[in-house]
Amino acid sequence: MRRLLYPIQLMVLLALLAGCAQPALRPDPTASFWQGRLVLRVDSQPAQSLSASFELQGSAARGSLLLLGPLGQAVARLDWQPGRASLSDSNGVRRFDSIDDLLTQSLGTTLPVSALFEWLAGREAVAPGWQADLSELKQGRLGARRVQPAPVAELRLLIEQATP
Repeated sequence: MRRLLYPIQLMVLLALLAGCAQPALRPDPTASFWQGRLVLRVDSQPAQSLSASFELQGSAARGSLLLLGPLGQAVARLDWQPGRASLSDSNGVRRFDSIDDLLTQSLGTTLPVSALFEWLAGREAVAPGWQADLSELKQGRLGARRVQPAPVAELRLLIEQATP
């Protein structure tokens, strides 16, 4: 009897954890939307690495990024619009003057947000120091690497759903 209860208890626990998952971002069906997995590596001191599922909505000017853990729970949410940005995570809500300030203070480096939205739309975009590989975008893969200025950074996206 004890062996039968363990799988049932595990299923109940997984159901409860799934119930704690954040709802999808998608409040605006007219906004661009991407969902998938991302890996970000920054060769800073100390080195930083992030791997998460993501939901990205909006544009470089106004948008939201939800990062999800392995069981679908929200790990962090970034929201931005002209003149302000916020990061909500286990440490509470922190406010910034821009998405660039948020990323720089959180990661120790910035990411080319404007170029990223162009790349996701399949368009080449210049981002100083960054090289993007759009050759596999139709297969749902996007890669970008910054070599200058230091620190070196690499961003890889596996896109599972897109509504550009």
